[in-house]
Amino acid sequence: MSTLFSPLRLGPVTLENRIIIAPMCQYSAEDGRMQAWHDQHLGSLAQSGAGLLIFEASAVAPEGRITYGDAGLWDDASRDAMKAVVDHIRPYSPMPLAVQIGHAGRKASCEKPWDGGKAIAPGESNGWQALAPSAIPFSEGGPLPEAMTTQQIAQTIEDFVLAARRAVEAGLQGIELHAAHGYLLHQFLSPLSNQREDAYGGTLANRMRLTLDIFDAVRASIPDDIVLGVRISATDWAEGGWDLAQSIELAKQLDTRGCHYLHVSSGGLSEHQQIPVEPNYQVPHAEALKSHVVMPVIAVGLITDPQQAEDIVTNEHADAIALARGILYDPRWPWHAAAALGETIKVSPQYLRCQPHGLKQLLENQEG
Repeated sequence: MSTLFSPLRLGPVTLENRIIIAPMCQYSAEDGRMQAWHDQHLGSLAQSGAGLLIFEASAVAPEGRITYGDAGLWDDASRDAMKAVVDHIRPYSPMPLAVQIGHAGRKASCEKPWDGGKAIAPGESNGWQALAPSAIPFSEGGPLPEAMTTQQIAQTIEDFVLAARRAVEAGLQGIELHAAHGYLLHQFLSPLSNQREDAYGGTLANRMRLTLDIFDAVRASIPDDIVLGVRISATDWAEGGWDLAQSIELAKQLDTRGCHYLHVSSGGLSEHQQIPVEPNYQVPHAEALKSHVVMPVIAVGLITDPQQAEDIVTNEHADAIALARGILYDPRWPWHAAAALGETIKVSPQYLRCQPHGLKQLLENQEG
């Protein structure tokens, strides 16, 4: 048996294999509510054979959206729309389902990517006032974010708690806190974006405080049988910013708190980042973090080949790999990986007849 197709335990949930579908924003919600597009998109991915499907970043508050098309979990309507998607998937796929919850901070109030992705100033159509640790824009000359008050920080913690509870009510089995890619929690972590002089700024302990406060509050508010993980950017790839050494300290703190997994990405905070993009370019960060924690670590970033993924987990560089753009391009990537590695993968019975000639042991009925 390949290591990639061996089970992996994330706290209370055991995955069939170590292939994770990373959260991917679709910018196709209306007022935070998932639409028919999400039924098609997520329904297809739920038939991919991956071990876990994480729904896209869903905002904990309207002002925490990246764009006006972002999904949300800030009210009952957005919860019910997400629950409808879960309910449509569940009869046909036993795949564990999770959702990433987050707040965009100073990277909020933008156009959709296919419309240019430009920041929209408050008062303009589809724009609003963005919040941040400090009044420092993401891009030079861009709209100025509002530095958050302690009351707004307290409200944001509560917003994460309420969103997590709604995720449970929607039928999700896991929650991922988004502390990566330059969004609000990452902004508090990085000295490039956090120049506060109160309990949430300055020292590493202070800059980590919001992420850890939110983790603790969410953990205390959801059932023990719900997976709770965190996604981080291991480095800003920018001088004077958040880096691997600081990520290791954060990971240790999360580990002692019972975090179920760490999902390791990088970048997204600074427009001056210098990223050496190549296959496996983020895997060394996952490997370094893995050596300091007990919880499973997920690697991501230009992992496209089945043997490449197999080598990452077999050589213990990470406990699992995550796919994002690659599985948009090839929604049956896990099937093809199973074929390449000589494994069997469970699928819905409706698909059994598509088994290719010469691969008669590839597909197995997931209904037993």
